[in-house]
Amino acid sequence: MSFLYKMAPNLENLGQELIKCMHQTFQMLFISGSIAFILGLILGVLLIVTKKGGLLQNQLLYKFLDKSIDVIRSIPFIILMVFLIPLSRAIVGTGSGITGSYVALIAGTVPFFARQIETVLADVDHGLIEASEAMGFGPTEIIFSVYLKESIPGITRVTMITFVSLIGITAIAGAIGAGGLGDFAIRYGHQMGYRDMIWVTVAIILLIITVIQFIGNMIIRKTTH
Repeated sequence: MSFLYKMAPNLENLGQELIKCMHQTFQMLFISGSIAFILGLILGVLLIVTKKGGLLQNQLLYKFLDKSIDVIRSIPFIILMVFLIPLSRAIVGTGSGITGSYVALIAGTVPFFARQIETVLADVDHGLIEASEAMGFGPTEIIFSVYLKESIPGITRVTMITFVSLIGITAIAGAIGAGGLGDFAIRYGHQMGYRDMIWVTVAIILLIITVIQFIGNMIIRKTTH
């Protein structure tokens, strides 16, 4: 510990605050990431099955989802977060802090993840889908037994990419009042001039990303045929 305090002298006094901010970041990652994963997966599946030639072809629904995703993805996150403050207040009761950031974090992540899921599912061998239809499988069975089952490595890969991206936008959210490591780096590293705290924050974020990538790569190796 003495070596650590020598490298980052302000860590001794700010250690508890750093732990608190790490907890806030993990909270934002877990809650926002879990909800975004579910919603993004559903949207990605809807995109692939409602497009032209899909299992449940519906051009009107596909075009609506497709354009909505493109519009939301084109909005810079910091603007999206401010724009969604009234909606956050209506849904979670506040537009600030960690709780107030959830709506914007989810809204900023779901379109990106849904598009990634659509791309992954589009790579499923069409011959498998045709064979499943010939065997009498219904749309629901094909979605779960073919599309999702065959795409586990790809879904894991894009989930890993999405969570790494989510770490970045939680830092942006922290910079405008949501707490977390981004807020810690701005307050202590930039505003108070404790440069060692910026390096500590960067090191922690890199460690989190490394762990996410390690877990993701392990799942991909175990599920790749």
